[in-house]
Amino acid sequence: MRTPTRRQFLKKSLLFSVVPAFISGSVLGKDGMVCPSERIILGGIGINHRGGYDLGFFLNQSDVQFAAIADVARARRVRVKEQAETAQGTKDVAMYRDFRELLERKDIDAVLIATGDRWHAHASIYAARAGKDVYSEKPCAISIDLCRKLDETMKFYGTVFQGGTQRRSVRNFRYACDLAQSGKLGKIHTVHASIYYLQHLTEWLPEQPLPDREEFDWDLWLGPAPWRPFNEAYAGIGKNGWSQWRGQYDFDSGCKHLDWGAHTVDLCQWALGMDGTTPTTFWAEGDRMFATYENGVQLVMRPDGWLGLGTCPVRFEGDNGWVETGDSGKMLVSDDSLQCVYGDIEGTNPRDHVRNFLDCVKSRQQPICNSEVIRSSHIACHVSAMSWLLGRKLEFDPKTETFVNDDEANRLRVRASREPWVL
Repeated sequence: MRTPTRRQFLKKSLLFSVVPAFISGSVLGKDGMVCPSERIILGGIGINHRGGYDLGFFLNQSDVQFAAIADVARARRVRVKEQAETAQGTKDVAMYRDFRELLERKDIDAVLIATGDRWHAHASIYAARAGKDVYSEKPCAISIDLCRKLDETMKFYGTVFQGGTQRRSVRNFRYACDLAQSGKLGKIHTVHASIYYLQHLTEWLPEQPLPDREEFDWDLWLGPAPWRPFNEAYAGIGKNGWSQWRGQYDFDSGCKHLDWGAHTVDLCQWALGMDGTTPTTFWAEGDRMFATYENGVQLVMRPDGWLGLGTCPVRFEGDNGWVETGDSGKMLVSDDSLQCVYGDIEGTNPRDHVRNFLDCVKSRQQPICNSEVIRSSHIACHVSAMSWLLGRKLEFDPKTETFVNDDEANRLRVRASREPWVL
């Protein structure tokens, strides 16, 4: 059974307590203030560029109080503490080097996880075991096996999990998916997902002297990933501040495929009503990857050839028409009658996605990008990346999540975790 959350405990305590003669407005939630039983206490794990952007939208919510940051880099801990305290008008945000200390706190209801890819699934699973709900940046898991373990863990503990594929909560993408599902485009035969140019790096950067552990904990930064010597460029603690772990197979998800594919393949799955399953046949041709579903619909994953509607575009094609849209919020359709005015926000904006998560933390309903949705869409990305990496067509069984008659591909479903991070 799931341990009652702090907010559930507060609600029950209020029901059975003796009502005092005077109750402050903050307790009752007057004048726009949120009473403690409805307030979500949030912690952060690994907050840097994108994580800081996400955090800003959490801090804008009146029912969120950010209480603690855990990060292996002291400078980032300090920066996030200052960001949160400035927004909240407080001086009480705690800092931790090791995220496990943050998870031990009984007052924290939920965590925002925005580490590098190698940590997302492990940190989410540790958080669920500690009774915390989870908002995790994508990609939420770096292997087929971890996608499975993530989903099973969230279901076992009753965790509210939201994957950071926020475009499901952005109106132009939602409208495009609605068009595909409505039948107005006719029978859908092809869906297109934008991706990065794929990259597979294995060479180590030159070794540099280890920094003081309190300033930057290299061993904890590596976490479950294979050991390699320290270089500040991996972690983005050099002069330019940008991390260079992307594309490195030990740290990255699917040869950079999931950087955008986690969003766009996910939208294609949604448009087709294919959540919970994947295509069955995958292959690659140059920089493009292809897949077909059991019903014959084709998924095309490509880095180019788009209509200039912003980053992360998708395109859905049916017998009677097509629609294409991207992060600009603009949309092109085959017929003007399909157009819609929706007053959109840009695709990178997680405002509505954050709100969906917070509402589900309170209601215990499933968020729009829950662990089951993430499991199937991420696995579809991993399998397509493996077809590119291995250079051959792969047959995949979505029911067993195994490859048909391909031992090498089946071995690649699992990535070993370094001690003590074996799940």
